[in-house]
Amino acid sequence: MAETLSSFWGPVTSTKECCETNYAHSSYIAEFYNTISNVPTILLALIGLINALWQRFEKRFSVLHLSNMTLAIGSMVYHATLQRVQQQGDETPMVWEVLLYIYILYSPDWHYRSTMPIFLFLYGAGFAIAHSVLNFGIGFKVHYIILCLLCVPRMYKYYIYTQDVTAKRLAKLFVGTLVFGSLFGFSDRVFCKEISRLPFNPQGHALWHVFMGFNSYFANTFLMFCRAQQRGWSPKVVYLMGFLPYVKIEKSKSQ
Repeated sequence: MAETLSSFWGPVTSTKECCETNYAHSSYIAEFYNTISNVPTILLALIGLINALWQRFEKRFSVLHLSNMTLAIGSMVYHATLQRVQQQGDETPMVWEVLLYIYILYSPDWHYRSTMPIFLFLYGAGFAIAHSVLNFGIGFKVHYIILCLLCVPRMYKYYIYTQDVTAKRLAKLFVGTLVFGSLFGFSDRVFCKEISRLPFNPQGHALWHVFMGFNSYFANTFLMFCRAQQRGWSPKVVYLMGFLPYVKIEKSKSQ
């Protein structure tokens, strides 16, 4: 999109842009709405992190919430600057986060437990190096989609084996936010010319960020519930201020 103010960060060097006018509100922020729309993700991840630490969930969930926060911060920096290096700082954590989801989903049934985190760590490090050197374009998207698809069978298995109605609702919210967020993000990219003729920009990519922030939170909460069930912690879904679901557990004294 055309620039209307001087650019603090210099010419755009990223390989993709969204349907938002660059530097329309500040010379320091290239895509204003796409930048600030990551704030809900950070706040939701912070709530999830506090809950994980407060109830002494396994460290993997604290790391997962921190990963969501890191990804949102990377996205903010990227959309604020539209620089190639910052774009990689947004894309590489996306892959790392999915690898973490793969670990959480599959590790309970992994017979050789030490090999899985080592393999995923080396895979993530190798991808980061390769992406910084080769600057993957469409290859990054295909690779990311494949990793996400690897999570689907396991998520579905967790869903069908979960009997708790409130936990199943979390899974449905996860799917719903993914669908709506994808529709907004897809429309922003494909119909940008048509959107530019409208009297206002619906900011589809920014809405994608908001929906995906809730999507990650619902996914994390659902996985925390399933893991607590596996550990025999009597989990139940309760609501913060009657609105935001989180998992409350009851551990035995020995735990």
